[in-house]
Amino acid sequence: MRYVAPARNAVDPAVFALAPLVHWRDYQTWIQGPQWPSIDDLNTRWSPEAGERFVTQTRDLLEDGLHYEERIARHGLIATREANWHDLFNAMIWLRYRHVKRALNKQQMADVARVGPRERSRPQYAQTHFDEAGVVVVLRDPALLALWDAHDWYGLFWRHRKAWRDGSISVELFGHALLEHALTPGKLLVGKALVVLSNDDTNHADAFAHCADAIAAGRLLRDPLELRPLPLSGIPGWHAENDREAFHLTAACYQPLRSGRCYPAPLSVLK
Repeated sequence: MRYVAPARNAVDPAVFALAPLVHWRDYQTWIQGPQWPSIDDLNTRWSPEAGERFVTQTRDLLEDGLHYEERIARHGLIATREANWHDLFNAMIWLRYRHVKRALNKQQMADVARVGPRERSRPQYAQTHFDEAGVVVVLRDPALLALWDAHDWYGLFWRHRKAWRDGSISVELFGHALLEHALTPGKLLVGKALVVLSNDDTNHADAFAHCADAIAAGRLLRDPLELRPLPLSGIPGWHAENDREAFHLTAACYQPLRSGRCYPAPLSVLK
């Protein structure tokens, strides 16, 4: 069933105190203010060196005959619907993680040229899944990977709950659809993760930069099966009820490992 976000004036304010929305307070006026930001408002947040800008998605714009990604690649124009949660969150991701968005656009365009605008390749599916629901996980304790590989969610999120607080494992959101889904209280969120195995001096900005380089070079997101599911609602601070053990025994977002499913090794930036 297609998700329908709540109307702007119907959003429960409690959701803004939980992750992931609490991590976007630098855009608080846009997401919590009484009025939708205009396209001009969005464009004021670009850094001076940025070559992209947001433009209102109109019938006239779409009649230029260009694919969405092609319009970005050729002219730096990001078609954006006004008064729309999905596109507002997409704009926020562009503004925070422009280098990753550019890497995705580069690869999308390579396959548009290869298979045409009406077909979709395995890499394009992987890139779209990450664009919509992606997270980047920095993993400093490789022992946790075995729990994740086995879908031992109780072990990963309850027995090793401290790991999510002491930095042994940490997550940053990239997918704008996850932000949209987070507008619904109690929604169980599952991200599609790229994992960066690191030591203590690699922060999330570094991890995103490594991912962007690998995507742009065609070393990451070549197949949707590269992406690890991560039930974000199990992370402390991401769901109001996950401080109870019972949540980690019954939550519907905790799915068992499918027979034969295995995951690729993390991107390693160990020094």
